[in-house]
Amino acid sequence: VQLVESGGGSVEAGGSLTLSCVVSGAYAVGWFRQAPDKGREGVAALYTSGGTYYADSVKERFTISRDSSTDTVYLQMNSLKPEDTAMYYCAARRQVLQSTWLLHPSAYSEWGPGTQVTVS
Repeated sequence: VQLVESGGGSVEAGGSLTLSCVVSGAYAVGWFRQAPDKGREGVAALYTSGGTYYADSVKERFTISRDSSTDTVYLQMNSLKPEDTAMYYCAARRQVLQSTWLLHPSAYSEWGPGTQVTVS
């Protein structure tokens, strides 16, 4: 199964971007990011059956959602800050996962190649 992210780009601080990822058959889908010289961190995740979770750093600014008719998971990013600059990855997990692990990269086995988001 291949995951492919889309929607990255460059934006000024305060601007918005929406990332997309098509993934079917997942139990949970997460968005992660990795800035240069930093580890990969969880940004937002959802259970395909319902329920969304966010890192504290993006709460009230980012929204994760899913369109079940197209198996597309979105990450709407508003009020972007320079510190949001990173490569963003979509990841899928097909087995049961407790919510405490939803934002942990190690819980996911399928990853997209990433899409760059640059905020200046």
